[in-house]
Amino acid sequence: MNKIDELIAILREKEKKEAEKPKTTILWILAVIGAVAAVAGIAYAVYRYFTPDYLEDFEDDFDDDFDDYFEDDDDDEEEEDEAEAEAEEEAEDEE
Repeated sequence: MNKIDELIAILREKEKKEAEKPKTTILWILAVIGAVAAVAGIAYAVYRYFTPDYLEDFEDDFDDDFDDYFEDDDDDEEEEDEAEAEAEEEAEDEE
């Protein structure tokens, strides 16, 4: 009986090892995928840090052009206001 119990115990240990084997394989696969994802995330962060922000330069240029456009309009309005004021003064002088 002692030998049979030993054989049963050995078979049960083998079954446990075989049952754990797929679990460890899955864990290894997930660990490799996680490591690759972490390296990719770090590489992307470094890339974003070192690449210049072209949109910011575009927005600055756009704002400058936009402001210049309205400054030109303001200059035209000031000239029109001055011309109207001179016309009113001439009209008053003629009366």
